Amino acid sequence: MTPTPLPHAHPDAATPSVWRAPQLSMRWWPVFQRNLLVWRKLAIPSLVGNIAEPLMWLVAFGYGLGALVGQVSLGEDKVPYILFLASGSICMSAMNAASFEALYSAFSRMHVQKTWDGILNAPVRLDDVVLAEMLWAAFKAVFTILAILGVMLALGISHSPKLLLAVPVLALVGVTFASLALVFNALAKGYDFFTYYFTLFLTPTMFLSGVFFPLDQLPAAVQVLSQALPLTHAVALVRPLFLDQWPSTPLLHLGVLVGYAGVGFWVALALTRKRFAG
Repeated sequence: MTPTPLPHAHPDAATPSVWRAPQLSMRWWPVFQRNLLVWRKLAIPSLVGNIAEPLMWLVAFGYGLGALVGQVSLGEDKVPYILFLASGSICMSAMNAASFEALYSAFSRMHVQKTWDGILNAPVRLDDVVLAEMLWAAFKAVFTILAILGVMLALGISHSPKLLLAVPVLALVGVTFASLALVFNALAKGYDFFTYYFTLFLTPTMFLSGVFFPLDQLPAAVQVLSQALPLTHAVALVRPLFLDQWPSTPLLHLGVLVGYAGVGFWVALALTRKRFAG
């Protein structure tokens, strides 16, 4: 009697989907701590590098262009241009600091130095490594904005007590843009790939999110586009705090940032899983 052949399982049946839910644990903390210990040796040069450019923007545009512009209309209020710019540029600084760390530095650890490969030889999931990199980039953003806030306070740009609430908002901005940057980190084959991200996304975001001028000066179609950008909602939350006011519709703005962060992290994790499975 000829035996009945057993059905063969599909070759991909046992392979879990890269889009499965994140499997996270506290094992992200040693990875974060490792990055902190390495960076601590270069903390001062890192601080200078991170705050030099935003402070140059602030001085050149805030005081130089501000002397020509004078005050900016925000609804029924008029505010000094230096204050208007400072409240937007600190959001831009959080965006840039988190993006740079989650792109160039994370790519170096993942692809060039093979640090992630070494970590994965320990009982640490890739999911925890990606989470640690996202939180580390957000930490670098907070470190940067605290230094810039200190300079702004020293210059007397704003003394609003509500600035304390800007710090957790800017931390969320760091998480959001770190998550988005890790998507491109997972796709990159080399450092040159990041030029597309900076040129096609971060630069337009910087100019269309109300950092340098009020959004109501833009054409209607561009205003609609600007409302889809996460930095627009970050500025909408932070700028009123600089003016000693409360943001309007804060839950909407927070929801957009959280949504971008959540979706961005999930996509970044899925693409990173796919890259390491290949």
